[in-house]
Amino acid sequence: MQFLLAFIVVAPLLGSAAALLPAPPGLKGKSPEQAVLRHGVTVTGVILAAAIALTLGFDHDAPSRFQATTDISWIQALNVRIHLGVDGISLPLLLMTALLFFLCALYSYFKLPVGPSPKAFVALLLVLESGTLATFAVLDLLLFFLAFEMVLIPMYFLIARWGGAQRQAAAWKFILYTLLGSVVMLLGLLLIGLSSGTFDMVTLASDNGRELSRTTQLLAVLSIGLGLAVKTPMWPLHSWLPDAHTAAPTVGSVLLAGVLLKMGTYGFVRILLPITPDGMATFAPYLGAFAAVGIVYGSLACLALARKGNKGDLKRLIAYSSVGHMGFVLLGIASMTPTGVNGALFANIAHGLITGLLFFLVGALKDRYGTADLDTLAGATGAALYGRAPRFGALLAFAAVASLGLPGLAGFWGEMLALFGAFEPAEGLSRPAFLTYMTIGAFGTLLTAAYLLIVVRRVCMGDPKAGPELAVADVQHYEFAAWTPLVALTVLAGLWPAVLLGLTDPAVQKLLAGGNS
Repeated sequence: MQFLLAFIVVAPLLGSAAALLPAPPGLKGKSPEQAVLRHGVTVTGVILAAAIALTLGFDHDAPSRFQATTDISWIQALNVRIHLGVDGISLPLLLMTALLFFLCALYSYFKLPVGPSPKAFVALLLVLESGTLATFAVLDLLLFFLAFEMVLIPMYFLIARWGGAQRQAAAWKFILYTLLGSVVMLLGLLLIGLSSGTFDMVTLASDNGRELSRTTQLLAVLSIGLGLAVKTPMWPLHSWLPDAHTAAPTVGSVLLAGVLLKMGTYGFVRILLPITPDGMATFAPYLGAFAAVGIVYGSLACLALARKGNKGDLKRLIAYSSVGHMGFVLLGIASMTPTGVNGALFANIAHGLITGLLFFLVGALKDRYGTADLDTLAGATGAALYGRAPRFGALLAFAAVASLGLPGLAGFWGEMLALFGAFEPAEGLSRPAFLTYMTIGAFGTLLTAAYLLIVVRRVCMGDPKAGPELAVADVQHYEFAAWTPLVALTVLAGLWPAVLLGLTDPAVQKLLAGGNS
């Protein structure tokens, strides 16, 4: 177990370096390009297999305890350690990350985005995977920061070199926003570590902020929270996200929505809630307010893009939907209750699965039509995917109703639990304020249903004989392979939520109790 976790974190880096080397003569296949793409599928597949083995070997009777731990002294002068471990909070995120990277590598093998060298693409993808996996596995504040920053450069190049129109501007906006937020976050992490004498997250969580003064906690929450909020993304720090998603290649959008946004919300749960509880209690009402506004703002932006005549880009629409969905995650965290935090963690996983599927589908739709503009796709009567490509249309409709929170699918439970958490927030928080946020959030679910059903009507329905595009390829074999696991897990998590909640709840209970079970 200890070796498995270390292997999961380090192996993508080794695979990235190997991707840049010439392919052995016997493994080139038809071309060196195919060889390096096959290498990407193989490495991410091995990482996924290791993550599944880690999950199977995980002691599910003690999910609140950190398992598969490695603890080695690294920088003695600062008491910084190479400390790795997973519990019921981080294990689902680790497994979902490994799955999404494997599916993206598999999809890219058959549909490589237009850009420079495939070697560089695979190498960047694997560096990105190592950084995201490390973020969910490290238990030292400085290591967390290094892993958190490690993803920026590969994602920048994936957008800037393999993206679509306006890719340079979108890539610069992405990296400037996140770098500025990260500089402020580093100051907060250093403040905690130097004030307490340790950067170890387990020790700090067990102490529950007793070694930190109220002023230190307030400053730490403000600075760290700002950096995490940019990555989440929280309204009004979200403006980099729609441009990045619109310009990114399909797999870039899938990973940005499915994995990178989760790093921000994970930081709130893993660092701020247990280490600075007093500071979080002070800022929780404000976080809840921003979350509630984000829910409605994201939905209204999507409604505007979905309206006929507004030239709405489907990738941009789904990006704005992420602002709303992540608002529910932040609202659950702001409630500071086991119910709300469990809902936030569940919504994290559900959003990764469902929005990852949506970006896969919209990317494939753009490849077929040459555009993601909703008015162009829909024409006068609608794009009529039900008639032209029935399996594709059914998948898009499934992803849309899952995203709007249909009971029985994964999107329902997280948002419902987040609203329940806001209904009865933690002691000391203003219940009238959180009841207001809950009401706004519930209204946001209606808006979400409205814009997603409009999209389904305009893209899936219509006259298949109208317009010039009469033949649209239905789901291809590689698309079926890449998308089926996301569909299956969305149904599984919706019908059997105890699989995920059974892991997260004991860990959340311990985390909110200051490290005491």
